[in-house]
Amino acid sequence: MKFTKKPSLITTWRTFSSPLLFLLLFQVVVVSQNPVVDKVVAVVGDKIITKSQLEEQYLSYSTKTDKMDPVQMRCRLLEQIMFQRLLLSQAQKDSVMVTDQQVEQELERRVKIFSNQFGSEQKFIEFYGKSIEDFKSEMRDNIRDLMQAQKMQAKITEDITVTPADVRAYYNSIPKDSLPFVNEEVEIGQIIKKPPVSEEAKREARERLQVIHDRVKKGEDFAVLAALYSEDPGSAAKGGNYDSLKRGSFVPEFDAVVFQLKPGEISPVYEMPPYGYDIAMLRGKRGEEVDVCHILIAPKSSAEDLKKAGTILDSVYRVIKHDSLPFREAASRYTDDEEGKQTGGLIVNPLTGATKFEKTDLGQFDPSLAFTIDRMKVGEITEPSITTTKDGKQAYRILYLKSRSEPHKANLKEDYQRLQAISLEEKKRKAMSTWIKKHIVGTYIHVDEEYKNCKFEHNWLVDQ
Repeated sequence: MKFTKKPSLITTWRTFSSPLLFLLLFQVVVVSQNPVVDKVVAVVGDKIITKSQLEEQYLSYSTKTDKMDPVQMRCRLLEQIMFQRLLLSQAQKDSVMVTDQQVEQELERRVKIFSNQFGSEQKFIEFYGKSIEDFKSEMRDNIRDLMQAQKMQAKITEDITVTPADVRAYYNSIPKDSLPFVNEEVEIGQIIKKPPVSEEAKREARERLQVIHDRVKKGEDFAVLAALYSEDPGSAAKGGNYDSLKRGSFVPEFDAVVFQLKPGEISPVYEMPPYGYDIAMLRGKRGEEVDVCHILIAPKSSAEDLKKAGTILDSVYRVIKHDSLPFREAASRYTDDEEGKQTGGLIVNPLTGATKFEKTDLGQFDPSLAFTIDRMKVGEITEPSITTTKDGKQAYRILYLKSRSEPHKANLKEDYQRLQAISLEEKKRKAMSTWIKKHIVGTYIHVDEEYKNCKFEHNWLVDQ
């Protein structure tokens, strides 16, 4: 979606995202000191938008830029929020939902991003003035709405693709004096080896959970024990609870146990690969949807197990270094990173979906990685070293610098991935624009008099 004029190519080039994906990104760290006299400024379907919600967005965005006129900025943000509400309304009609686990994972991701921006989690807490749990609690509904709207948008555009001819046509449509300048970029590969979990560690985890299971059977509160002992970050703080969980939201082993339980019944201890051991209590069931409480205990790797992972990866390093085994093939065979198996070990930039990183992107993604790569030559690999994986556990990894490009103007040879992503987003944007026009007509929409002079891209005032 775009607004009164086409967004600059530079902006599109850097983000590959629609305005919806930007919505709410920075809101969580802005605390207004001036209370807003609240009122409804717009209604989309049965969903209202208040002045305070709009002002929160304005405060969040205005901390990042002062280049846009305040009136124009508020109009633009209001249209973004109306777009989101339109998607939410359709998502509910089409039963497009997100799970509690997905929401919790997104909240965790945002906490990490903001903590990194402030330097530490404690500094983030001090700035925000509330605990991490209070922060999550305040943001949970907003994040759920955002994710649900994004999922609806993805459903609308899921079948849209671009061909090489489309990419070339898009590139050729850009005036040569408007081609963006691409900063230095790198492509990085990694092979990760996680410590093997010993049978003894599995037995200890199972026995720990069996003790908890027996305590529940003797009458102790399941939710209290979940809050104390469960190692599932998505539910432990909520007493192990997941509400309205659809079949297929978790691994098959979970479904096989939970969907066979009767309300109030507690499962025996069972294995839930790759996470560990689990017990579950069914609180309610509605067809293919359940309310469940569970406790997860993960086997712990020892220092000796970690050392074994290092030894295994050292052998892989020597094979690559001395026997000329291509890094891509070695990654596909030996890495414990599932994404890496598909990409030949190349790390995917979460900001772009491509395998190239600008230095600033790399610093946000993994500062230690940026420091290491700075000292490497193209084609070089590092000896195995300890790292922390996405799930917070220690492992060993080998790094590989596949390429490093000099700053240059965009071209098809060096920047095809980026151009492909941009042309795809442009095609999706046009499809979304058509969808919005169609659904505005069949949806009740009201905009307050204060904002009727806004120059919206779409005719939200069609019935007014």
